[in-house]
Amino acid sequence: MSVASQPLAPTGPLPRAERRDAILRGAAEAFARTGYAATSMEDIAAASGITKLIVYRHFDSKEELYRAVLQRVFDRLAEVFLAGYRETGIGARSLLTVARDDPAAFRLLWQHAAREPQFAEYARDLREHAVDASRALLAGQVPPEVHEWAAHTILGYLVEAVLNWLEYGDPEHDEQLVDLATRALIAGVRAWTLAGEESDRAAERG
Repeated sequence: MSVASQPLAPTGPLPRAERRDAILRGAAEAFARTGYAATSMEDIAAASGITKLIVYRHFDSKEELYRAVLQRVFDRLAEVFLAGYRETGIGARSLLTVARDDPAAFRLLWQHAAREPQFAEYARDLREHAVDASRALLAGQVPPEVHEWAAHTILGYLVEAVLNWLEYGDPEHDEQLVDLATRALIAGVRAWTLAGEESDRAAERG
């Protein structure tokens, strides 16, 4: 088939869902770059490759848009996690999958939102839901007295590991990050479990 006879790609407006997705991605980049207060709806429109009027057709305000970015990346993380709940290394792989899909939104959720007065509580609530997954996975695996600490520690470790991998890791070696992070977590949980068992034995002897 000659170039002239090849079918042209469809032109015209994007479907509403695709346009909304493009706006959320553009907004995440703009917010992550300059912060909430310094980012205007014009900046978001420019980052999304559209006009401000189109942005307002999808979102009534900048605050609504910021919250939508956070909720979107969190919902995506929950979706990926639940899809592979029993998979080895699911924690690291889930976070990295979502981070690669939309790095700016991932950074916004885990780095920037907690520093924004309007969204700090919202970001904490989302993080608390993520800690719930750690609590469930660790149930019965670590001593009760360290269970809450361990749940928060594991989430914090995984998030920082992925954020640093986005900065310094090679995308071609993403599986290495999953392997290294998973090995470290398994070793940590085992150490916490052994420490709890030793403490119990000491208490019984004492």
